[in-house]
Amino acid sequence: MKLYHAPTSPFVRKVRVAAAELGLADRLTLEPTHVSPLERNRAYGDTINPLRKIPALVTDDGAVIHDSGVICDYLDALAGGGRLIPTAGPERWQVLTAHALADGMCGAAVSIRYETVVRPEAARWANWADDQWDRIRTGLAWFESHPEASAGPLDLGSITLGCLLGYLDFRFADTPWRDSCPALAAWFADTGARPSFAETKPG
Repeated sequence: MKLYHAPTSPFVRKVRVAAAELGLADRLTLEPTHVSPLERNRAYGDTINPLRKIPALVTDDGAVIHDSGVICDYLDALAGGGRLIPTAGPERWQVLTAHALADGMCGAAVSIRYETVVRPEAARWANWADDQWDRIRTGLAWFESHPEASAGPLDLGSITLGCLLGYLDFRFADTPWRDSCPALAAWFADTGARPSFAETKPG
C-alpha cells in the first residue's frame, strides 16, 4: 500500500500510528507529497485527491482512499476490525465522538500554522487565529475532564488526541497546554513514548 504523506502532518501521523498499532506499518510505502495553498500540486490533485490534501492511501488493489479517519477505518478492517473503532454499541459512538473532536482540533492547529506563518503578514487575521486557539483550549479542557476518552487501549480517538498534542509541541512549543491539563500531560508522557508515536515524531 502507498501512503501519500508529509512527515509534519498530524493527520498523516494518525494513519502511521494506527498502522503501527495494528501491525501493518511494514505494509505501507511512504510517498513524500508536498501540498500547500501557495503551490498547487496539480498532479496530485488530478490523480490522487482532488482536494489536494494528505494523507491518501492507494490500496494493494489500486483503490484510492482519502481522509485520515477513513484510512484508519480501512486499516482497522484490514486487521480484523474492532481494534481501533468498536463495531457497535455505546463504545463506538464514544470513540467516534472523541475522534471527531481531536480531529477538529488538529484542523484548527494546522489552520493557525497557515494563518500565522504561510499567509502574508499584512493579510493575517488575529481574531480568527485567536478563535482557533479557543477551540483547541476548549477541546483540551474537555479531554482533561473526560479521562475515559483516552483510557484503556489506544483507539482512533486517543491516537488522534496524541497526534494533536504532538503537533502542538512541534509547532507551538511555547504554548503551555500542560499547565491546565495535568492529566493529559501525564497520559501523553506515557503514550508519546510508545514505539508507534516515538517512531513517527515530527521533526
